[in-house]
Parts: sequence; structure tokens; C-alpha cells
Amino acid sequence: MEATTIIITVVIALVALAVGIAAGFFGGFNYRKKTAEAQIGSAEAEATRLVNEAIKTATQKKKEAILEAKDEVFRMKADVDAQKAEADREIKQRRAEISRQENRIDQKENALDKKTEALEKREEEVKKRMAEAEAHLAEADELRAKQMERLEMLAGLSQADAREVLLNKVDEELTHEKALRVATYESDLKDDCENIARNMIAQAISRCAADHSSETTVTVVPLPSDEMKGRIIGREGRNIRALETATGVDLIIDDTPEAITLSSFDQTRREVARMTLERLIGDGRIHPARIEETVEKCRRELEIQMKKEGERAVMELGIHGLHPDLVKLIGRLKYRTSFGQNALTHSMEVAWLAGLLASELGLNVTMARRAGLLHDIGKALDHEIEGSHVQIGVDICRKYKENPQVIHAVEAHHGDVEPKTALAFIVQAADAISAARPGARRENVESYVRRLENLEEIASGFEGVEQAFAVQAGREVRIMVKPDVIGDDQVILLARTIAHKIEESLDYPGQIKVNVIRESRAVEYAK
Repeated sequence: MEATTIIITVVIALVALAVGIAAGFFGGFNYRKKTAEAQIGSAEAEATRLVNEAIKTATQKKKEAILEAKDEVFRMKADVDAQKAEADREIKQRRAEISRQENRIDQKENALDKKTEALEKREEEVKKRMAEAEAHLAEADELRAKQMERLEMLAGLSQADAREVLLNKVDEELTHEKALRVATYESDLKDDCENIARNMIAQAISRCAADHSSETTVTVVPLPSDEMKGRIIGREGRNIRALETATGVDLIIDDTPEAITLSSFDQTRREVARMTLERLIGDGRIHPARIEETVEKCRRELEIQMKKEGERAVMELGIHGLHPDLVKLIGRLKYRTSFGQNALTHSMEVAWLAGLLASELGLNVTMARRAGLLHDIGKALDHEIEGSHVQIGVDICRKYKENPQVIHAVEAHHGDVEPKTALAFIVQAADAISAARPGARRENVESYVRRLENLEEIASGFEGVEQAFAVQAGREVRIMVKPDVIGDDQVILLARTIAHKIEESLDYPGQIKVNVIRESRAVEYAK
């Protein structure tokens, strides 16, 4: 019974629980449905509100835009009205200015009309006066004619005869006076010209104070010690012979302490020998092969040095546009003498003097310096090319397309042709001034050098001769022959032939030793 009651109670509880759950489910469902419907209604209301607000906002902005557009239209209209008013004012001002100008023009026209009338009146008065003057002149001419007739009757001469007599008398009186005046004028002119020329030359000389030192034919090379003399001489003299043969310079080794003298009339050879000797002394290796190698190097270096000397001279004188080969030839003049005077120093001095004279005369200074520098350019090659240094210089200048005025100045500076330009006269005068300075030249040195050059030229003119050097102040000529052309037997005959040629061609004191050298060498390299 109790069990049944418990079961029934449990069943009832379960049923009640199921009913409660079902009621809760349906209640929750209805609540969620109502909640969703409420949210949907709220969203629709919010959407409606937002749409209305957007419509209101758009309407408001539209109204504002319309108002702004109307304001802009009003402003533009106001600007246009202001511009129109400004334009109207400007037009009125211009019209007023035009009116004033028209009034001025009218006034000027009236004034001109008045002046024209006055001028016309004056012109009429002048015409009347001229007519009266012509009438008076006619009366005067009649009176003059009557007087001339009366004078002719009294003098017994016609007017033409009287004029002729008077002119002849005046001409006779003036002829002597004219001659005196012309003679006086010519004398004064000559004196003035001479004074002007002297002043110009004196001024040019005083402004160009160049040094003058006559070139010598010897160079002294200092030695570190007297022991070096023996090394230079070498075993059985082979080193000194190699030096003299390679350079063509005579080495004088005497009792002078720590010094060797190099003797040669050719400055180029003497300079090569000096450079070679100094380099060998500094190096310490002195033997024939080394000597020949050093001589060749020094010759090449001397060529470079000559070019630098030419460039220096051109830069000092301010001359531009010279051909590079001309600059090299100018540098070679440093090792060339003329009557004992250094040729490059002389050429530069002539250039300075010519420039100074040209400036005094109002001529082209640069052209004058150029002609002065190049006037002796032929001396750089006159010992290699036949002909006078003037003709050689003219040919060189034509080869390198120099100015015709410069070429003419070079050609005329010794009077070979007649000077035709002021530049030619200036260069001629500058050359004479440079040569005439005290101590500038030595005639005996030039003749001595010319004799040595002739001696070498005679020796070099024979077939098979490779080189010829005049040494011992012209008392010996050393001749190197080609061993493949001249044999041992021919050496003796060649020496005799050259000696006879020298006897026939030259005048010289004492005797000249002809030393013909034939040397054969065999060189091979071990690899």
C-alpha cells in the first residue's frame, strides 16, 4: 500500500514535472517571439526615423546649396558691376585725355600757322632786299668796269696783261721763299726723326738690359777625387778613347786637381760629354759599353732639354701658336753660338728689342717679338743643311706656315733682300743693336768655329765615313769609318786623300792630324 502510494506519488510528480516543462517551453517560446517582434518593430521604427532624418538633412543641404549659389551669383554680379564701373571711369578719363591732346594739337597748329605767315612775310622782305642788292651790285659792276677801262687807258695794259705781270712778280718773290722754307722743313724733319729714332733706340736698350757673356769652347767637369782620373782613362786608355770617339769631344786630363777639361767647338757635343761624364762618375761603372749606352741616353735627354728651353723662351716672350717643331729648333739655339754670342740669348734679346720698338711706333708687339725670335732660326740647322742661315730660316718658316710679314723680316734682316715693311726694319735694327753691345761678340771665335765646321764637313764628304770630329782646337780630325765599306788597306789611302783635300781647301796654322779609325765588333747574347 505504501509502495503503491509512493509510486503514485512519483508518477504524479513526474507528470507535474512534465507539465511544468511543457508549460515552460511554450511560455519561453511565446516570450522569445514577442521579444523578436518587439525588436523588429523597434528596428522598423528606427529605420523610418533615420530615413526621415536623412530626407530632412538632404532638404536642408539643398536649401543651403541654393542659398550659396544665389549668394555667389549676387557677388559675381556685384564684381561685374564694379568692373563695368571701373571701365566706364577709365573710358571717361581717356576721352578727357584725348580731348586735352586734341586741344593742344589745335593750339600748336594755330601757332604753326602764325609762324608760317611770319616766315612768308620775311621771305618776301628778303626777296625785296636781294633785288635791291642785285641792283646795287649791277651799278657797282658798271662803275668797276668804267674804272678798269680808265686804268687800262692810263697804264697802257689790258686787265689780263696786268694780271700776268703781277702773278709773275709774286711767283718770283715766292720761289726763293718756298725753297728756303722747304730746305728748313726738311732739315728740321731730319733732325726730329734722328732725335726720335735715337730716343726710341735708347729707351728700348735701357728697358732690355740682357746679360752678355761670350761662349767658350771648353767645359770643366769637377771630380770627387784625383783617383777618378785613372778610372776615366781606363786600362791602356780604352775608356777615354771610347768617350772621345762616342762624343767627338777632346778630354784634357792635366795636373789640375780634381777636374777634367772638355774641349770642343760644338756646344751640343760638349754638353753631351759633360752629362755623360757626370753620370758615369756618379754611377761608378766606367767601361766602353757603359760609356756608349750613357752617351745615347744623354743625347736623348739633351733633345728633351732643348725642347724645354724652347718652350721657356716662348713662354717668357708671350708668343702663342708656334709649331712644336719650331719650338724644338728654338731650343737648339741654346747650344749654338754666333761670333761667340749664344744664339738663343741673342734671339730672345732681339725679340724683346723688336717688341719695345714696335710698341713705341704703335705696331703689333706680338708680331714683332715673333719675328725677332725666329730671325736666326736657320742657325739651328745651318751646320746640317747647305746654304746661309737666312735662306734656311726662310725655308723653315715657310714650311711651318708662318706669317708672310715674319718670313719677310727673317729674309731681310741681313739685307739679302730690301726691307719693305716696318716690321722688317724693326727686326733689322734690333739685330744690329743686340750684336753691337760691348762684349756681345768675338770675331775670332766665329772664324775659329767656322774653320772647325769646314774641317768636319770635308772629312764627312767621303764615301764610307760614318762620323767626323774636329778636336784639339782643330789640330786633329778623328774619322770613324764603316767597317763593311772601308777595309784595312783603304784606311791608309782614305787618310791620305782627306789630308790632301784639307791642304787644298783650308787655310790654317801649323798642321792637322788626320786620324782614321776602323773598328769591327761582334756582339752576341747568351740566353
